[in-house]
Amino acid sequence: MTEDPSNSSGEPRQDAGGESRHPAGGERRRPAGGERRRPAGSVRHPAEHSSLAEPPAPPPAPPASPAPRHALSRRELLTSAARGTGLLGLGAAAGLLGGRASKAATRWQIDPNRCIQCGRCATECVLEVSAVKCVHSHGMCGYCKLCTGYFEPEPINLDEGAENQLCPTGAIKREFIEDPYYEYSINKDLCVACGKCVKGCNMFGNGSLYLQVCHDRCLNCNICAIASACPAQAFRQIPAPNPYLLRGKGAPGT
Repeated sequence: MTEDPSNSSGEPRQDAGGESRHPAGGERRRPAGGERRRPAGSVRHPAEHSSLAEPPAPPPAPPASPAPRHALSRRELLTSAARGTGLLGLGAAAGLLGGRASKAATRWQIDPNRCIQCGRCATECVLEVSAVKCVHSHGMCGYCKLCTGYFEPEPINLDEGAENQLCPTGAIKREFIEDPYYEYSINKDLCVACGKCVKGCNMFGNGSLYLQVCHDRCLNCNICAIASACPAQAFRQIPAPNPYLLRGKGAPGT
């Protein structure tokens, strides 16, 4: 075997990796300290730094989910429903009171200047006997002996016999004052609002007899049945403090 000319002393030589190698082909030996030497200028492999490298950053946390809605308990549900019902009840009560206040503020009445004495006041009222009655303005009356609101157009006699009277129920009372004057008054309990006396007085007299809604009898309906049926639209709503449309000076109430 030829000896390595670079090492004639017989000492073990070191190879490029830092290991000792016996010149006679003996086994390589690591230098003292057990650590393998690295040639100068060599770079450590990144894997060798794994024990010293910082651990990877943890993945970002997922966005926080919204807090779950609180489920209503039976008591809370019933309380909420009761509050809603209470509010609805208050609204309905307010509407009802408003309607009542509006109704209480006005009264139905007949405009005597528009009335045509059609006879519907006697038949269309919701009451069994109509709340409409004939009234008499004594300040306008002529106190006639031959009253065309009292007598038939061609009476047999000018007296108080039923056969001579225009009123079918005898609701007009005739009293002698002095010749040739007579006074006429209306019995509201007998008047049925047929309007015959009013038509006679307006046709041939001075119109002192006319029809009015009597509010000691009227129910003051929201929609008056007579007003709905009136062909002359003579009904209207007027302020409750003054519920009559009276004719003449000194016209009496009903």
